[in-house]
Amino acid sequence: MISIREYHSNDLEALTELMADLGYPSEINSMRSRIKAIEENTSYYTFVATLEEQVIGMIGVRLVYYYEADGVHTQITCFVTKKHYRGQGVGKELIRFVESWAKDKGADGLSLTSGIKEDRVDAHEFYKKMGFKINGYRFVKKFRG
Repeated sequence: MISIREYHSNDLEALTELMADLGYPSEINSMRSRIKAIEENTSYYTFVATLEEQVIGMIGVRLVYYYEADGVHTQITCFVTKKHYRGQGVGKELIRFVESWAKDKGADGLSLTSGIKEDRVDAHEFYKKMGFKINGYRFVKKFRG
């Protein structure tokens, strides 16, 4: 049975492996630095999906407060299921968990961004099945790399 829980520091190696499954291979020391910065920011939360105590997915979220209106929104900033477990309900469990969690935090909804790449087509279809709608563009301006 799939369980969802908060990230623990002993999940670092599994989280690092998941970044490779997401298409962002990472070194464990880099991941350690990233997760430390994320844990120090009180608007960020990291949850993992486990099966028989093995981490098989993760979702990172942050609470975003509006400037233009009252309220708070939940943005999914990272979301991945281990390749071997895709199509087995792990992603659905993570999204459902975060939906419930976000409602408990008083959020008015969820959002996420996803690249326009051929390897993301299945992910986009999954998001649509989970009730997400495409509602805009994302503009990016990089300062390095």
